[in-house]
Amino acid sequence: MGKEYPGCVHVHARIMCVCTHKSRETSMSTKTVLITGTSSGIGLAAAVAAAQAGWHTVATMRDTAKADALREAAAEAGVADLVQVKRLDVTDAGSVASCVAEVVAERGGLDAVVNNAGAGFVGTIEQHGMEGVRSTMEVNYFGVVELTKAALPHLRASGGRVITVTSVGGMIGQPFNESYCAAKFAVEGFMESLAPVAATTGVQVAVVEPGAVASEFVTNVRLDVPALLAEAGPYAPALKAYVERTMQSFGNAQTSQEAAAPIIAALTAETMPFRIQTSDWAREFVATKLADLDGSAVQDLTGGWLR
Repeated sequence: MGKEYPGCVHVHARIMCVCTHKSRETSMSTKTVLITGTSSGIGLAAAVAAAQAGWHTVATMRDTAKADALREAAAEAGVADLVQVKRLDVTDAGSVASCVAEVVAERGGLDAVVNNAGAGFVGTIEQHGMEGVRSTMEVNYFGVVELTKAALPHLRASGGRVITVTSVGGMIGQPFNESYCAAKFAVEGFMESLAPVAATTGVQVAVVEPGAVASEFVTNVRLDVPALLAEAGPYAPALKAYVERTMQSFGNAQTSQEAAAPIIAALTAETMPFRIQTSDWAREFVATKLADLDGSAVQDLTGGWLR
């Protein structure tokens, strides 16, 4: 495969949505996009870039007290009037429904949704309980489904689009990321199945697959390496090798702005491809799976991360 992808989990900030003031000068004819997980990382970068591209951007997050970095970035880019912060917790159906209804009432419709919010989870199933598996699925999978369901009637009306940030971990399972990759695999399967159905009603669907992104990985995953190793039992040597390789990979990671650029390209393209990787590295990695009929190439690759 040439370059070896270093076993990295792509992590986006968990989510939410807060209402701040909407510029009265913003034309209602301006297209509206709702983006989740915008307090940091790819979500923050995508929100600013979407506004720079002329979109009224509803930037959502679960804890709007964390919106300062987004507001500062939008002000520096000269697009503060196009970025509207709202509170949205994708794991709360009521929060999702009320946020979407509020946006539609204020803006007269909705043209696009970017499902970006998510959370990482490192560990192997024998060493952690089912609670971690379920919470990871709630944020990374069910939250995406909930928001997509709520948005679809409005996207049908506008001929809009759904863009979901998944991960190369949604194509290739990665060691010690069983729960995270399972959720991302589920999202990919859901969206791949939904895409042709939605297309019959004029809605385009795409998934965006970043590789390693330098966006607060350790902070967002709350990775306590000594504690993980102490509790890893027979898996400790493999986990140590995996963590060391993953941390080293961030030296060559994409920036959040680089990973967000294909999202904006998809927003503004006349026709979106279904599957979009954010770098040559990600394309090369995903291609390993697409050409691997018996699974041996992937197993050889990821197994090498544990030695």
